[in-house]
Amino acid sequence: MTVAAAHQLALAGPLEAAGPITVWAVVLAFVFLECAFIVGMFLPGDSLLLAAGVVLAHGAHEGSAWTLGFVAAGVAVAGNQVGYLVGRYAGTRMLARREGRILNRTNLERAAAFFDRWGFWAIVVARWLPWVRTLAPMIAGAARMDNRRYIVANAVGAVIWVPTLIMLGYYGAGLLDTLPWLKEVATILAVGFFVIGSGYGLYRYVQDVRRPVDETAPHPEDRANDPDLRDAA
Repeated sequence: MTVAAAHQLALAGPLEAAGPITVWAVVLAFVFLECAFIVGMFLPGDSLLLAAGVVLAHGAHEGSAWTLGFVAAGVAVAGNQVGYLVGRYAGTRMLARREGRILNRTNLERAAAFFDRWGFWAIVVARWLPWVRTLAPMIAGAARMDNRRYIVANAVGAVIWVPTLIMLGYYGAGLLDTLPWLKEVATILAVGFFVIGSGYGLYRYVQDVRRPVDETAPHPEDRANDPDLRDAA
């Protein structure tokens, strides 16, 4: 066995051993967190889904990749429904922090304006906008969007978003089968980027939630609860 082949085998071993079980556990947990709670704004969801596809491609787990795509889409729907209920019953006041990097008045106002303009389609398209996909369900709940209409938009967005990125990572990595060393590098870089991105995101989350709430920021629930403001909109 050549040195290069031995090196490739050494790298492949841990990835294939971790394989589907580890990938499934990490993807399902992170997708739910990103879609349901504020901390999700700071997690690299798109990178995670792409990395999952790349790692599964390393072991040629095509069936597992497709199944994970649709199971994770279901988890994304459940997570966003939790986010909707949080917004409906707790409001969005915790989303605007004074001098917050991500949790701030500007981002909340941008997301609210996006929802006001596009309504149903804002929930669908928000899946592709990193921090907006976490804010949109809470804003929809706070604005009292019809729950049945919201669930449809939520499901459409999830089914388009999750499987697309996982399979893009899977088949994209598959194109490198003729260059095994480059496929190894791509897999390690994908996993490394996700790990570093998650660590930095959690650090930023802790920094933002320590800042005081911006009491002057406008909120969707103010309009939904005030007949004068609702009628004027």
